[in-house]
This record gives sequence, C-alpha cells and structure tokens, in this order.
Amino acid sequence: MILGVQSYSLRNLSYEKALEVISNLGFKYVEAYPRHLEPKAENVGIALNIHKKFGIKLISHGVNRMSEKGLKELFDFANSVEIEILTADPDEETLPKINDLVKEYNIKVAIHNHGPNHRWGSYKKIYEKVENLDSRIGMCLDLAHLARYGENPLEAIEKLGKRILEIHLKDVNENGSDDIIGKGVLNIKDVMKKAKELDIPIMIEYELDDPVNGIKKSLEFLMSM
Repeated sequence: MILGVQSYSLRNLSYEKALEVISNLGFKYVEAYPRHLEPKAENVGIALNIHKKFGIKLISHGVNRMSEKGLKELFDFANSVEIEILTADPDEETLPKINDLVKEYNIKVAIHNHGPNHRWGSYKKIYEKVENLDSRIGMCLDLAHLARYGENPLEAIEKLGKRILEIHLKDVNENGSDDIIGKGVLNIKDVMKKAKELDIPIMIEYELDDPVNGIKKSLEFLMSM
C-alpha cells in the first residue's frame, strides 16, 4: 500500500526542506502542495531532479483549483513528471473537459471534500457527479473534513469503492478539531483496513503546530496497528 505525506503539512518549509524531512521520516511517497511545486512547464526539470535526490515518488499533486483556464497545462505538467493523481476542486461545468483529459492522459482526478461549507463537502454529491464519468475520476477522501460535515468516512468508502482514489489521513477530537492520528475519535483502523483492501493511496496530512512530531507520532500509530 502507498503511504506518504501531503506536503501541505510542511507548508512553512521550502519544498526541498519538506522532502528532506519526509525522507528522513522514512516515507517514499509524497503529494505536492501546489504552492510548494507550481504546475508549470519550467518546473518539470526541478521536480524530476528534486524527487530523485531524496528518493521520493511524486504520486499526486493538489489540491488544484480546476477551472477551464490552465487545465491543459496542468495535465501537461502532471504527465511530464509522471504524477498519477491530481487532487482537485473543480468547477462542475469543467467536469466534461476533465473527463476528456483523463482519457487522453491516463491521469486520475480525485475531487477533494473540503469542509462543511464547501461545494464538494459531501461524498454523496461527489458520487452523484462522477458516477457516469470515466472511472479514473473519483474522490480524494479527507477524513477530518468529512467528519466535520457530518458524514461517515467508512460509508463513503463503501459507497464509492474504487472511486476513492486517495485518502487524506487525519483524525479529529470530540469537538471536530484536528488531532494526531490515533489520538482522536475516528475509526482509523477500519479505514486503513478498507484502504488496503482497495489499494487506495494514503497521504498523512497534519495541519497543527509541530508538524514533524505530529507526522512522526501518526506514523508510529499506523505502524503499531
């Protein structure tokens, strides 16, 4: 199973320093935060070299705001650096174009649920909008945001199945605030079990202070399961 880190967790570091930290923690996979690695043609060489330097596979990139403008360039970049998944916050009207580009490039697009008031907050809406599209278009399941929305992550996995293309692994406390994975109230063990069954890539995302320690403790919990 692919287990990596969403580099947004280390957003206060440069991307090179973030990759060094991720490598030192023993990870081999990363999802790049767009402000760490802008999806521009001039960054292709940089991306290829820096990931090779640290022995880390750039498996995904996002969350990308997908509107009509710049969409082709985003897929060109992803193709050039061998990204497998683009996590996304797409405009609904761009979904047909995204569907065409997914077929053209064979790159997956995972719609990210981003909190209670977000247009893609519910897994049910995401399922409704993607069920008739190419199977490579699905959901990036953010556990914490979905919990705050009031939906059950395990029900989301059950409903979308193989259309869960990536999971942003987080935990929350009883008040719905982020916590170290394993310290909160979410059923992380069953989520991980389902993710392994479906071969879903997992990206640890830790947004609190002291992220290096938070990622380390989260990893320790996962390794103890």
